[in-house]
Amino acid sequence: MKKNIIYLGLLLTSGIIYAQNSFTEKADKLFQTYQYVGAIDEYLKIAESKNADTYVFTQLADSYYHIFKNEEAAKWYAKAVENTNNPETYYKYAQTLKSLGKYTDANKQMDVFSKMVPSDSRAIEHTKNPNYIPSLANKSKLFDVSEVNLAVKEQNDFGAFLTNNNELYFVSTRNTTNKKDKWSNQSYLDIYKSIKGNDGKFSEATPVSELNTPFHDGPVSISSDGKTMYFARDGHSEGKFQKRNGNVKLAQQGLYKAQFVDGKWTNIVALPFNSTEYSVTNPSISKDGKTLYFASNMPGGFGESDIWKVQINGDRYGTPENLGAKINSKEKENFPFITDDNILYFSSTGKQGFGGFDIYKVNTTATQEPQNLGKPINSEKDDFSFCFNTQNNIGYFSSNRNGFDTIYGATPICSSQLFVNVLNKKTGALVQNAEVAILDAKGNTITKKTVSNKGTVDYDIDCNAEYALVVSAPNFDTEKVSIAGTKLATMNKTVEITPTEVIITDTEVILNPIYFDFNQSAITSQGALELDKLVKVMKANPAMVIFVKSHTDTKGTPDYNLILSQKRVDATLDYIRSKGITPDRISGKGFGSSQPKVECGGNCTEEQDAQNRRSEFVIVKK
Repeated sequence: MKKNIIYLGLLLTSGIIYAQNSFTEKADKLFQTYQYVGAIDEYLKIAESKNADTYVFTQLADSYYHIFKNEEAAKWYAKAVENTNNPETYYKYAQTLKSLGKYTDANKQMDVFSKMVPSDSRAIEHTKNPNYIPSLANKSKLFDVSEVNLAVKEQNDFGAFLTNNNELYFVSTRNTTNKKDKWSNQSYLDIYKSIKGNDGKFSEATPVSELNTPFHDGPVSISSDGKTMYFARDGHSEGKFQKRNGNVKLAQQGLYKAQFVDGKWTNIVALPFNSTEYSVTNPSISKDGKTLYFASNMPGGFGESDIWKVQINGDRYGTPENLGAKINSKEKENFPFITDDNILYFSSTGKQGFGGFDIYKVNTTATQEPQNLGKPINSEKDDFSFCFNTQNNIGYFSSNRNGFDTIYGATPICSSQLFVNVLNKKTGALVQNAEVAILDAKGNTITKKTVSNKGTVDYDIDCNAEYALVVSAPNFDTEKVSIAGTKLATMNKTVEITPTEVIITDTEVILNPIYFDFNQSAITSQGALELDKLVKVMKANPAMVIFVKSHTDTKGTPDYNLILSQKRVDATLDYIRSKGITPDRISGKGFGSSQPKVECGGNCTEEQDAQNRRSEFVIVKK
């Protein structure tokens, strides 16, 4: 990956590394001046000779690491760790293995690193959650990813910025007439512009000639009114550099401001905190134009490069502020992008991700931790330089997952969080043991959850889709409700469920009284309603076996009452079996007036007769 040419000087923060001996002097000078391609050639010669040692293997691996040749880097780190006590070598080895998708092997190297420096924040994070990849891979997808028609074969594109009028600015190495950068052996970066059509396709990219120089230019960030641009530029363009190792001129990245006048970017001025000692690059301006975010390795940071911000008041700039340990780590944080609604996207190699650079987001107005965007935005390779246009609801990012830095489109999946409250329809009380199933538009159950002790469950839903909820609980009627699509970030839905008025004890299922017409055994509509409740209970408890006992009052003769009660039992059994309950689970017997509930002889009141005319549903087996 060649994107790191845009923050030359952010990679090495520990000062010049002096030559180990005369054999490595030439290679070391190239390494010290970031000419990694040349350094690799020299170190390879030594690595294949009798003078090869751990130092050479490490320098060779680091050279490949800095230009993101991870397979080659892993090969030489493997040799370096055979005889080293440098924890950073183990850490970098783990990072290269992770970028190759070799997570188990990467964990082994991180285990060694963590034992060597247990108080290091990276070691602490690894020890807390070494096997985080499955949970990260199973995150809900936030974006759909698509290729865009901008790529040029074997060239690198990144730093996309889409204006509100559909102009896409980005940087590219596609100008092969430019001289090559010795750091990467690729052409110097130029700024390009393309127009996005109504069909989503881009016009042929053209260079923004008034901004481009013979050295690195870009990426850019443009104010919401389209009149002001902030962009990065190589210090060589301004004649600002340091000399090292003789005549080698090392320049840092700096930030510049330009105005759009008469169709051209002009009035270019350098920002006051540029330096020849450190880089400031990859700008992103807030919607109100008052805060500029950028990446830098200036003093006061946490790692190799950090995310910073500076306040702007007209032509005056405040003191740059580091965004702190919540955002920054001991590794590389870069490519900040602030949206109109204050969501900060950035890339990091120092947080638990899939490998290389991963893209994260965080709400700058909240206290939440940065969130990994997950797949398919992130991959085992380097994923970076994310931008998002809220007006057009589209994002772009770059990735080297196919070998070269390529720009991809990122369409957000419209999502909402649904909170479901379950209440008792009669009392209004929370129902704490209810089960809530969420179904898709075709009636397929997606998942089921049991409500919390607060009577609620929550689901992440696609806000463009329609759903249904099926809510059930013991001794309640099942309720099904529809959920329409919503554009709201959160939606609350209260579902009221009705008690079935069925009481289940250890010995019987108690229903409301089942009434029969006088001197009749046919099931009435009221009786059918109660028996349906019993059927529901039996279906919910497939092992349950019931014995039905039917009783009459004492108004008829004992023989007549016995016959009548048996007819009522038979009618009850026939009804229940007709609802799908197998005969072996339901049986019964009529007892006539032989087992009165109230002993009142022949002098029973109407109330006493009503108590004696009853059906009982005895639980034979649960």
